[in-house]
Amino acid sequence: MNLITLNIDSIPLGRPLPFALRGAQGALLAQRGYVIRNRAELETLQARGVDLCVDTDESGDSHRTYLHQLHQMVGEDKALGQIAKMQINARDTVSASARERAQQGPPAWLELQMRASQLLRAPQVHDFGERFHLLHEELARHSQQQPDATLLALIMLSAQETQMYSATHAVLVAAACMVTARETLHWDEQRTLQVGRAALSMNIAMTALQDHLALQTDPLSWPQIMAIENHAAQSAQQLQHLGVADPLWLEAVRRHHERTPGPLADKTPAEQLARLIQRADVFGARIAPRASRTPMLATAAMQGSYYDETRQVDEAGAALVKTLGIYPPGTLVRLASQEVAVVLRRGASATTPRVAVVLSRSGAPTGEMIPRDTTLAQWKITAPMAYKDVRVSWPLERILALV
Repeated sequence: MNLITLNIDSIPLGRPLPFALRGAQGALLAQRGYVIRNRAELETLQARGVDLCVDTDESGDSHRTYLHQLHQMVGEDKALGQIAKMQINARDTVSASARERAQQGPPAWLELQMRASQLLRAPQVHDFGERFHLLHEELARHSQQQPDATLLALIMLSAQETQMYSATHAVLVAAACMVTARETLHWDEQRTLQVGRAALSMNIAMTALQDHLALQTDPLSWPQIMAIENHAAQSAQQLQHLGVADPLWLEAVRRHHERTPGPLADKTPAEQLARLIQRADVFGARIAPRASRTPMLATAAMQGSYYDETRQVDEAGAALVKTLGIYPPGTLVRLASQEVAVVLRRGASATTPRVAVVLSRSGAPTGEMIPRDTTLAQWKITAPMAYKDVRVSWPLERILALV
């Protein structure tokens, strides 16, 4: 860690933190994306003798620059008005950077993940439309141009993420729906983008609650149960308040938790979108870790999407499984050779994806990730693996380079 002490005036209030707030010994005080409502919260910590710090090693280049500028201005005794103005300019710079990435830049998955969390946790009427459009546009572009790399990145993040659970889940579901809509259901581009928008915003009314529940081990309280039950309608209502006027988008969000088995042809356009979202929602939720439950293996999660509430094959779920494969990119598998590999790309069949070995048959990490042809008997996939059972992690960028 590389901790620097922050002046209380340099910490943004009323909006998601762009960095994790830590104590002098590195203890986590507030996770990235947490909203500090007022100065009194910080003053309470200071009164207890707690230093407020940030780890520049984990905050990213843009946030390091942001923090450095804030720190320097406070140290020079600049007026609070100037500091506030610098914060606004910093947000504008991020928006410009996001606009460039949405149009042509390479994927920056960790930053996209954080942007989604910040936007969905604390949406503001004055800039929600632009920020949401840029986020969705970037995700849609990656999903179309690099579907395997997109699925790999988001499934890997979802399988290990607890701090920004809700946004990570929404981004994965949106990408999975758009890829399925385009490649298997053959929906036109307008409907494909609509299902992505609806999926990305489906839980906006309970983003903060979902993040909290991912870390909660106690049973649900009655208010939490009611918030979960009502979140679809409340999300649609909140989106309207934020300026969303597309009736299909709003209706899909309103219906995305309904359990409505049956052929897609018998459903309205909004119901079709909602059903695909619901099936992808089941898959994404089951592979994600929660403090109160162990995540499912990808194959079991896929099975939950494939069959409907009457134990019949679900048309939307089957399309999702056909698109992603039984072993989607980003999942871990054991090979007949007893090696452990990560799935890089979908293959010619659902059971023969392209993989790269990350652990040797002895369980030792490989120096280089070794490609294996799973169509050959000696390297066929014999079982899925859980991330919790593999005590080694690899930089996402290193794996994406192999896709």
